[in-house]
Amino acid sequence: MNLKSQIESLLFISAKAMSVKQLSDTIKIPAKEAEKACDELNREYKEGGRGVEIVKQGNKYQMVSSPENAGLVREFVKEEVTGELSRPSLEALTIIAYRGPIAKIDLDRIRGINCGLILRNLLIRGLIEAREDKVKRETYYTVTLDFIRHLGLNEISELPDYEKLNKEETLERMLKE
Repeated sequence: MNLKSQIESLLFISAKAMSVKQLSDTIKIPAKEAEKACDELNREYKEGGRGVEIVKQGNKYQMVSSPENAGLVREFVKEEVTGELSRPSLEALTIIAYRGPIAKIDLDRIRGINCGLILRNLLIRGLIEAREDKVKRETYYTVTLDFIRHLGLNEISELPDYEKLNKEETLERMLKE
């Protein structure tokens, strides 16, 4: 399979910068090979005059929108952040509220789709926050205090049927499969 294509896909779906080690471990190639491919992609994107770029920050790479389109992107994100939440965003937010802290992979399993863009949108809106577990090398999502206060609650456990839904056995079985 095409190494650059694999790296592009990983950088595209990642909500944050990925280190050379993460990329090489995921693709199962030497780190030097991953770094060389990332640097080549970085050059290709810059020379291509595209709407996205791959930027390097230390030993990490991230796919970002082109600086030339900053105004357009800022206007679009402003509309996204101030508008109503979509049904998929509400579903993801509900799952995070009742099941959080929850890893992205578990959220993806529950919803049956990749929730990367939904998580990004909810993070931008300040409705959820991310915490990294260095031991498990996984990011976990929880709702923010602002979200809880916006609902008029003092704590998340005041949500309707929280105790029952927070410990739903069917969901536990599904996550273990």
